[in-house]
Amino acid sequence: MDSDAEECEGFLGRLYNSLVARHKELSPELVEEGLTRACAESTRKETTGEVSRPLSAHVPVSKICQKLQRSDAQICELRYDRAVLDWSTDALSKMRVLELKRVLASWGEECRACLEKNEFIALIQEVAPKHSSAQHRTRTEEL
Repeated sequence: MDSDAEECEGFLGRLYNSLVARHKELSPELVEEGLTRACAESTRKETTGEVSRPLSAHVPVSKICQKLQRSDAQICELRYDRAVLDWSTDALSKMRVLELKRVLASWGEECRACLEKNEFIALIQEVAPKHSSAQHRTRTEEL
């Protein structure tokens, strides 16, 4: 898989597999509905047609991503946020405070009284078990 299209192919692959598992026939409208649900925060809605028609015709995901790359190279510049799987103090201490704040924000948590890095680390370790399992379940159920 080309590193430029890794996110595109991964995302569309998960979307396609979830739609095929739930529905016998895929129509462009059905794919567009699933795509809209999965991309609720997306600002570029005009690409949904470019994805839904070929995906409903079972065109390979890699071909769709190649076509999208030709029409809009910015799509292939998207990157997933780094997933932190190791919640040990050593691993978290290597992260910047801004990254620690982003982890908390992605979970809907906020540390108002945190002044030092070790306070952010302590809070993350405290709430990580609750959010890491819930986040994994939500992401797999979304698609």
